[in-house]
Amino acid sequence: VLSRLISPFFGGLIAFLIFVHIRRFVLLQADPVAHAKFWVPVWGSLTLGLIVLSFLYKTPFGKNLHLPGYVSLGITAASMAALALLIRKVFIPKVDGSLNPSRAIEKMFQKLQIATACYVAISQGANDVANAIGPVASLFAMTQNNFGGSAPLPLWLLGMGGVGIACGISLLGYKVIATMGQHITKLTNTRGFAVAFGAATTVLLASHLGMPVSTSHAAVGAIVGVGVARGFKAVDFRVLSKIVLYWVLTVPITAFTCIVIYELLRFVVY
Repeated sequence: VLSRLISPFFGGLIAFLIFVHIRRFVLLQADPVAHAKFWVPVWGSLTLGLIVLSFLYKTPFGKNLHLPGYVSLGITAASMAALALLIRKVFIPKVDGSLNPSRAIEKMFQKLQIATACYVAISQGANDVANAIGPVASLFAMTQNNFGGSAPLPLWLLGMGGVGIACGISLLGYKVIATMGQHITKLTNTRGFAVAFGAATTVLLASHLGMPVSTSHAAVGAIVGVGVARGFKAVDFRVLSKIVLYWVLTVPITAFTCIVIYELLRFVVY
């Protein structure tokens, strides 16, 4: 419970610091486009570096490689350098020079959001899918007469979680997208990058600690953090208060629904 309370604040803090940095060292500079061309590859390579390190140190695939620490760091550094060079040599030159400075900067960060979208997807798979599949994995272990401290994790169970997330966002996800993308504060590509980076880093850190959190909670906190960086008036606290209220109500409503379903099943079965 404490981790779920902390994650929005931690995501908001990271997003706040990132956007403050972007404003200070890019948007408020005399030549913001030139500074953006320097910092966009840096932020992109840092995003990739965190993804690579997570794969090498925290996934079964990476652990099975049994790579020495210096090799893992070397792979990470090489990946970061390659992406930074790719962004600098391929993506940045494609930005239309006829655009005004602010539009050109947003275009560059728009490309960078591809990397942060992957980062968010990985962190969400590491936590949100695990949240849903954890109880199912325990029940599956019981069917295999396994009552130990750890449960087997077949790939098809993870696939169920992934398909469920895809179906959910296809059916009703557009409503949450509209609320988070438009109603809390106004987002641009630079702000969106800060939000995605802050939320993904928070969720991935929680996953490494084994803490079940919500990506949407961290993302809301990150959106508020970016909004506060522009001033408290930039955040619609009426919408935010409703979101927090729904967070609080979700737990007792879900618990009550589960009680009703369980009692009905027990009545039918027994």
